[in-house]
Formats: sequence, C-alpha cells, structure tokens
Amino acid sequence: MKFNVKTLTLGATLLAAAPALAPAFAQAQSIPPLNTNPAAIPAAAYSVEPTHTRVLFAVSHMGFTTWYGQFTNVSGTLNLDPKALSSSSFDITIPANTISTTNTKLDGELNSPEWFDTAKYPVIEFKSEKIVRTGRDTAKVTGELTFHGVTRPETLDVTFNASGVNMLSKQYTVGFNASGHIKRSDFNQKTYVPLIGDDVTLIISAAFVK
Repeated sequence: MKFNVKTLTLGATLLAAAPALAPAFAQAQSIPPLNTNPAAIPAAAYSVEPTHTRVLFAVSHMGFTTWYGQFTNVSGTLNLDPKALSSSSFDITIPANTISTTNTKLDGELNSPEWFDTAKYPVIEFKSEKIVRTGRDTAKVTGELTFHGVTRPETLDVTFNASGVNMLSKQYTVGFNASGHIKRSDFNQKTYVPLIGDDVTLIISAAFVK
C-alpha cells in the first residue's frame, strides 16, 4: 500500500478529531429508532414547531418553468387520537407576509395589493373539518382554506412520516407531509392568469410537538 502526503495528512486530521467526535458518535449510537407506526403515536394535543415547518407552493411561470415560493413562521395545533382519527383535527395559520421566493423585488410585489395584499389579508388559514384514513399512514383531510379574503373547502393528502423524541430539543415530535391543489382564481387572485398559472400546488412539511 502506498501512502502520500494527502493520505497521511487526512489520517492525522481524523485521529486528532477523534476525541472531540467521540461523544457525538456515542450519542448517535444511543438515539432510539423513530416510530413509523401511526397507531403508536400518543393521543395528545400538539402544536406546530415553526422552525422546521414549511409551506411551499408551485405554479407555472408562462409555461416555461415551475416557479416556487414558501412561507415560514407557521403556527397551529393538532389534536390527534390515532384510534379515533375521524375525531382528530388540526389547524394551520400562515403569516402571508413571510412569503419568500429568494427574489426581494418579487417578494415586495407579491405583498402588494396587486397580488396577496398582505396588509389587508395578513394570514392564510386552513382548518380541518373531516379526516378520512386512506392507508396505514395516509389520510385525506378536508377543511376550510381562507386566503385573500375568501374561504373555500379544500382537500389535502396527508402522509405520516415519523414520531419520536427530537434528540436536540428533547421534545416529542410528530412529522407529516401534506399536499393539495387549488385554483388561485377561486380566491380572487387572478393577476396575470393565464400567463402565470391558475393551478397552484401546495406542499406542507409540518412538525408538531407535544
């Protein structure tokens, strides 16, 4: 086996770092496996963990590309009983002015009266009304979506990801992904339709803590 300077340097670096990394490796080895069985989630009241919850949307941009944006600082609650899923419920509240597309100028336009008019309509809300299990870890959730001064029934497809104790926050956490499709014109949001698509895909990645 031949050794060169780079190999020896890398080896020396790893050996030097080993004592500092040992506690992290030991902690990682002691992490209990996450629960992926929705029936094993403790029935309880949960609240949104906003740092790791995101609401994203996607819409056609002139037919050339798909344009994406996101909202942050989400709040909400989840009242979950896996053994009585139909009686469970959740709500999500989204500050409309947190919209981000990585383009500051565009974000300003979207906050304006021509688009979302976030000064007049500061929040977007979804409140569940009916939950129907569709598989071991999936469900359809129908509820009222309020956006831009309009409230309409919409349906989300929800998938349970996992639950367990977050090793950093030490909080019991339940994670879900949800997706749905709306027409923005249904919510009096018709700017540049059809140049900018009317059909909008919603994606919610939500963490709830006990």
